[in-house]
Amino acid sequence: SVNIVALGNEKDEDNQQPSLIWSYLRRSALISQIDSSLSASHVGNPVFTEYQACVFGNVRLVVHDCPVWDIFDSDWYTSCRLIGGADIIVIKYSVNDKTSFQELKDRYVPMVKKALNHCSVPVIISAIGARKNGVPCTCPLCTSDRRSCVTTSEGVQVAKELGATYLELHTLSDFYIQKYFGAVLEYFMIQSLNQKSSEKMKKRKKTQKCHRVQPPQLEQPEKMPILKGESSHYNADLHNLLCCCQCADVAFYPEDLSTVVEAHKIILCSVSHLFMLLFGVKSPSDAHDASIVQLAQSLFVVEVGKPFPLSPRGVPPCVSPVRVVVKDSVFCSCLPDILHFIYSGAFQWERLEEDIKKKLKDPDKTEHVLEKVKCILKTPGKLNTVKDCKSHQMKRLYNTSLRLFFNTPVLADVIFKIQGATVPAHRAVLVARCEVMAAMFNGNYLEANSILVPVYGVSKDTFLSFLEYLYTDSCCPASILQAMSLLICAEMYQVMRLQHICELYIITQLQSMPSRELASTSLSIVSLLKKAKFHNSDCLSTWLLHFIATNYLIFSQKPEFQELSVEERNFVEMHRWPSNLYLKQLADYRNYIHSQKCHCIVM
Repeated sequence: SVNIVALGNEKDEDNQQPSLIWSYLRRSALISQIDSSLSASHVGNPVFTEYQACVFGNVRLVVHDCPVWDIFDSDWYTSCRLIGGADIIVIKYSVNDKTSFQELKDRYVPMVKKALNHCSVPVIISAIGARKNGVPCTCPLCTSDRRSCVTTSEGVQVAKELGATYLELHTLSDFYIQKYFGAVLEYFMIQSLNQKSSEKMKKRKKTQKCHRVQPPQLEQPEKMPILKGESSHYNADLHNLLCCCQCADVAFYPEDLSTVVEAHKIILCSVSHLFMLLFGVKSPSDAHDASIVQLAQSLFVVEVGKPFPLSPRGVPPCVSPVRVVVKDSVFCSCLPDILHFIYSGAFQWERLEEDIKKKLKDPDKTEHVLEKVKCILKTPGKLNTVKDCKSHQMKRLYNTSLRLFFNTPVLADVIFKIQGATVPAHRAVLVARCEVMAAMFNGNYLEANSILVPVYGVSKDTFLSFLEYLYTDSCCPASILQAMSLLICAEMYQVMRLQHICELYIITQLQSMPSRELASTSLSIVSLLKKAKFHNSDCLSTWLLHFIATNYLIFSQKPEFQELSVEERNFVEMHRWPSNLYLKQLADYRNYIHSQKCHCIVM
């Protein structure tokens, strides 16, 4: 079989052509029996399409087409697994989308290089489209104007960084698809099949039986326990925050003050430049889109210091809530649905349309409200259309949206004091993402009414990594020891998914260690085992015991081996590899060979 992973989006906003991969599969004379299925990482947001087909008659072809790069941010281990299993990698982009290309070059190319980890996997970089001669913006702040094109030299430079083959496909015509792109792809497919066939022949030769007396067969070690990851519930956490209204610090009212809708400034500002203006995160002079300023002034009036109808839970008395009057009564009546749309990730646009249509029952009013939502959530200087909304190009509440406010005093309403330093944070994010902090800030505890909260038993760097996970739903430990410290912090605050991520990181790093490095490392595996058991990391502790048993000849020579308990030592001895029985059979075989004065070719 041949496995291909295609990364990147070759379409720009004016391009309605089918994807490069689908065009090739559909037109190539070598491809037959095409089947496709969607795989999703987030509800309603397909991350990649899987195609299965036959090539060269009976060779199975599997293609994973990933148009969205978010998989590298949200699920690093899945993306590494995809790239690690690939025989060929195709990276594609539109020559008319300079912003996406710049993000690919600066952010995702290093990630791809890291995931490849010096593997000799052929990479094809495909630049799609005919360059448009639009005049770029002259504003000095617009450094990544979408209308400017990606030059050939820029594409070639990225190809050199990855050691890739660079192709330019001006259109997705039969010539470019079959004769140009298809020819290169099929060449690499043949190379991959030849390599696999050669490796299979070598393996077959090694496994041919020797007609002389055979040495004892060394069985494979027992399989390690498989640690399953936990799916992300980032969007669900933030949506639940809106439903329970904990730590709400802003209330929206109609002009007659008859109803109230509560929300959180940190969430609204992370997804909308308009709310940044409204709540003072940005000034009107910072906004480079006059329409956003005009909409903010025409739609909302901020009344600072006016009392809430009820005292919001989890907000200390010294934090002043904000009261906002919504001038547009029709928009105000739809505000609960709009907030649910934003807090759910802002990608279910069709559902928002249906909800507002049912509520208003007036096409003109519905269009009026939806246009205002688009303006609120649009990127400054870019006009959002219905097509943008349905293709997920509108600004959304990604797990990277809150990174802007991580470890900054902007809108912060709590300060952690740790190791003599201070770390600003936002109660709404903490309460939404961590049940222990939700209880701490909403219960009868001192922290519920305090701005300054001391933290003990954890280092500043580890606590910052913990907070970064709460804000972004991702973490990248620098070492096994840092991952263990983060695991301990996650167990302290009962954030189970982070604990599983740290366990998986430790396991992955240990599995990748060569035997020579494992024998010489100063890292104490037994110490890791003790910490894992003490902090209720049952999966990791069980895996580490199997790891010690599987590498028995290495660990049994280390002083730390004596620190194992009697129960642990018995387990290791029972599951050790190689087993005592094999060592005895090997000794008997060597004695036999010596007595016969012959030498088996296997030995």
